[in-house]
Amino acid sequence: MNGLVRRPALALGLIGLLSLAAVGAALVSQHVFGMKPCPWCILQRLVFAVIGVVCLAGAVLRARPAVAGAGFVALVLAALGAVAALYQHFVAARSASCNLTLADRIVSGTRLDALLPEVFEVRASCAEAAVDLLGLPYEFWSLALFLVIAVALVMLVLRRKA
Repeated sequence: MNGLVRRPALALGLIGLLSLAAVGAALVSQHVFGMKPCPWCILQRLVFAVIGVVCLAGAVLRARPAVAGAGFVALVLAALGAVAALYQHFVAARSASCNLTLADRIVSGTRLDALLPEVFEVRASCAEAAVDLLGLPYEFWSLALFLVIAVALVMLVLRRKA
């Protein structure tokens, strides 16, 4: 990571690609392995997509303010994504219905569920979507990736200030 910190645009680009790869993995889980997403799953998917777009835009623009701005926005989004993953596990997954929750309102408010239903349409309740992957709840994998992204962005910011 030390070499990447010296090249922040490259680091942002890799973070952006990693975030979009997370969306791709979620789509494979859904469409190939039949894991139906709940509103909180879709919200995390949306956060990863936005992190990807923001980081790739910062990487393409390369100007110091663009890189710093993209890094800051992505860091805030990664923190919000981590909170969403924790909420999904500790609250939403124990609920019979997650209809009209904050996640449901955000997803439907973006209208992405209607525009790109194969990517952003909710297809299960939170309780139904509670599945494990390699012995860990699926949302913990999401949480781990949000934390990796956040740590990488913090390292990028701290290194650039030093």
